[in-house]
Amino acid sequence: MKNVMMIIILFPALVFIPSRAAAEKAILAGGCFWCMEADYEKLEGVTDVISGFTGGTLENPTYYGNHEGHYEAVEITYDPDRISYKQLLDYYWVNIDPFDDRGQFCDKGHEYLTAIFVANERERNIAEESKKAVTEQFPGKKVATKILSASPFYPIKGGEIHHQDYYKKTPVRYRIYRWSCGRDARLKEIWGDKAMKLPQ
Repeated sequence: MKNVMMIIILFPALVFIPSRAAAEKAILAGGCFWCMEADYEKLEGVTDVISGFTGGTLENPTYYGNHEGHYEAVEITYDPDRISYKQLLDYYWVNIDPFDDRGQFCDKGHEYLTAIFVANERERNIAEESKKAVTEQFPGKKVATKILSASPFYPIKGGEIHHQDYYKKTPVRYRIYRWSCGRDARLKEIWGDKAMKLPQ
């Protein structure tokens, strides 16, 4: 016991080590949430990605039932010490078609529109700056992606849980869907070598 007391006195920092920053969350809509989930789970510093719905007023929306007014979106949990919110958004833009005001790629309708859902003024300022940079990069084109205040996020669950990690559970079907929808071809057309490029 005496030796333990000496260690605590000599090395107090070993006892009172401040914790690192807590994990943070970002909510992004970029068309098909299968694809968004697959793309964001590649990133170092991202610890979890969940598919679901947000942006509407209807409570407990479902994939096969009513999700009117909602966007297909992903909730991204990340470590801000390893990847920043700005880096998440830099990656977001090169994984969407920001000029499509009807949906994304082969998927059309409100639920497939793009949007950045911000939780506070810091996120809003970063999102506005990132959107401004895209607008300046493509003069003469209107960026359709909206920046909206965050609202309740409803994960896909219950009998629809197979939509979580769909690209892992049904990889062949997922790859066929992604190719036939023309997602990667359109991204390459817009962004060139920047398409789907991992953040630095």
